[in-house]
Amino acid sequence: MPQIIEITDFSDPRLDVYARLNERQLLNSDLPEKSLFIAESPKVIDRALNAGNAPVSLLLEPRHIEGEAKDIIKRCGDIPVFTAPIDVLVQITGFKLTRGVLCAMRRPPSKTAGEVCENAKRVAVLEEVMNPTNVGAVFRCAAALGMDAVLLTKGSSNPLYRRAIRVSMGTVFQIPWAFVESVKSLKELGFKTVAMALEKDSMSLRDERLAKEEKLAVVLGTEGEGLKRNTIEKCDYTVCIPMKNGVDSLNVASAAAVAFWQLGNN
Repeated sequence: MPQIIEITDFSDPRLDVYARLNERQLLNSDLPEKSLFIAESPKVIDRALNAGNAPVSLLLEPRHIEGEAKDIIKRCGDIPVFTAPIDVLVQITGFKLTRGVLCAMRRPPSKTAGEVCENAKRVAVLEEVMNPTNVGAVFRCAAALGMDAVLLTKGSSNPLYRRAIRVSMGTVFQIPWAFVESVKSLKELGFKTVAMALEKDSMSLRDERLAKEEKLAVVLGTEGEGLKRNTIEKCDYTVCIPMKNGVDSLNVASAAAVAFWQLGNN
């Protein structure tokens, strides 16, 4: 049976995990077995549970106990279910939640690139993409447009940061992912690599050579500067999305959507 606990004060220490711990504190690198993440909305929490993530507690508006969160509460079993009025929840999130449900969950053990790419044919690689909004958007594109996995270099935002999870609509729990050291790791796993870069000698996304590759990794760079020169030089192919009307580049998530549509398992 769930433990329904009413919260009325924003300063209540039981809200620390939701209101006062930053992403680094939630990650808890020194004690990974105690690291947490926050999932928002019944749909996202449902996807996290489907992926095997363990819930620690729930925080929601009272009206959702028998409403949108009813099935989620049932699935989570005997954990604390904190309820709070909407004005308290707004203080926590900084905006009005449309679905009024938060869930603190244990972070799963990290996976290796080899594990997530074991059966993959098409993967996305993010080099130092630091904005969690962009990371979440890329995951959503990857899930929708036929990519089998996402790999991130160490400088990238963690996919389990709250904003990344929210923007991805929970697809970070559906697409396998791991951190990698460099593009070299992909070649060791048998992938041909495609650098998405603004190069004059780039090939077309429609080039038949790309479609014929059995295992392909699409490499996208950080916001603003794009891929490092060293990374571009190490890739097997370089592709540039043609631009019009004086636009010199696309946001990394927009570029990912175009590339995944053309090169993914569609």
